[in-house]
Amino acid sequence: MNYKQRSIEHKLSELFRYYPIVAVLGARQVGKTTLVENLFTEARTVVFDPVIDVGGARQDPDFFLQNANVPAFFDEIQYAPELLSSIKRWVDREKKNGLFVLSGSQNLAVLKDISESLAGRVAIQHLWPMSRKEIIEEPTPGFLETWLSEGEINLQMWVDRSSEPVYPRIWRGGYPKIMELPDHMIPSYWQSYLQTYIERDVRAVANIGSLQTFGRFIGLLAALSGQEINHNQIGRELGVDRKTALAWTQIAEATYQWITVPAFSRNPVKKITGMRKGYFADTGFICFLQKISDSEVIGSHPMKGRLFETYVCMEIIKNLQKLSMSPHFYHFRSHSGAEVDLILEINGCLFPIEIKAKSNPTRKDVRGFAVFRECFPKETIKDGLLICSIDQPRRLSENVIAIPWWLI
Repeated sequence: MNYKQRSIEHKLSELFRYYPIVAVLGARQVGKTTLVENLFTEARTVVFDPVIDVGGARQDPDFFLQNANVPAFFDEIQYAPELLSSIKRWVDREKKNGLFVLSGSQNLAVLKDISESLAGRVAIQHLWPMSRKEIIEEPTPGFLETWLSEGEINLQMWVDRSSEPVYPRIWRGGYPKIMELPDHMIPSYWQSYLQTYIERDVRAVANIGSLQTFGRFIGLLAALSGQEINHNQIGRELGVDRKTALAWTQIAEATYQWITVPAFSRNPVKKITGMRKGYFADTGFICFLQKISDSEVIGSHPMKGRLFETYVCMEIIKNLQKLSMSPHFYHFRSHSGAEVDLILEINGCLFPIEIKAKSNPTRKDVRGFAVFRECFPKETIKDGLLICSIDQPRRLSENVIAIPWWLI
C-alpha cells in the first residue's frame, strides 16, 4: 500500500524541532514505524526485540548510545527500558533538539518509564488507527475543527458534499494493513492480531493468570463500547472480582484498545451520574470480536447505534489530535436518563455533541442538550451539534445544528 499521510505529521515535525526527544505511542500495527520512517528520513532505525538484546542496548546502554548515530529512531522502546536513563544523560550533555524518536505500543510499560526518566525532555504524541480523512487523503479541515475554532458556522459552505455509506467504514475500521486486504481476508488478520496482542502486549504489561479469560474480557469490553462501564457487572460475567475487572480495563486502555470518557461535572451534583463511559478504539476490531461477518449485517445488528457512536467519537478524537491544544472530552447523563454523548471543552466553552445512527433526526433526538444547559446554567455552552446520516447540514432548532457524519 502506498504511504498515506497522517494528520499529526506537521505537529510531530514541529515537536522534533523544539524537543530533544519525541515519543510516538499507540497500539501495535497502527502505523507508528511507517509514520516515523517516512517523516524523519534522516533518522537511523533500530527495532528492539523482547528476546534478542539488539546491539547490547539492555546490557550496556551507554556503550550502545556511543555507537549510535543521531538523529536516531528507537522502535519498540519498551523492550529496552534500560536505555532511557542513558538517553537522558546523552540529552543533558548534548543540549540539542531533534536527537531521538521513540515509539512503543504499551502505555503502562513505556509511558511510566519515559515520564520518570525523560521528564521535561520528551514530547509525547499518541497515534490511533487511521481516520477516514487520512484514508481518503482529504487534508482540508472538517466541520468540527472549524466549529471549535470559529464558534459560528456558515452552513452554506458545507452543503453539496458527497455522501457515502457508513457501514463499510465501521466494519473495516482504520488499521493500515486492512486497507489493502480483500473482505474475506480481514477476519484472519484480526484473529492473528488478537492472539499477538494478548500473548505479547498483555503478557508484557501485566501478570494475567488466565489469558483465555482475558480474551473473553476483550470481547465483552468490545460489546460494551459506547456505554457507561460497571466493573461489578463485568466481573460477574467473567467470574472475577471488581478489582480485577477494573485492572483489566486499565490494561486495555494502557495498550490503546480502550478509551474512557469521564462524566462532566464542575462540582458534585446529585442530578449527575459519575460513571465513566468507554469506547473501543477501532470499530473493525469490535466487528470481529462480535462475529459480524459483513458490513451489511451492521444495519440490523443490536449494536448498530453504539457502533456508529463509537466510530464517530473515534473520528473526532483522531481529527482533533493534530491541534496544538486538544479539547477535554466528557459525557453527560442525568439520573432521569437525559444524555449528551460527547462534550468538548476548550477555551472555557463547552461544545455538546449528540450522535445518532439515523437520517431523519428530530428535536426529540437532542432533548439532552436542554437538560445539560439546565444543570449548568453558569457555563458557556455553544450550539449543540447532532452528528447523524442526514443528507445536508441544517438547523434543527435555534441552537442545534445537524450535520452528516462524513463532514466531521
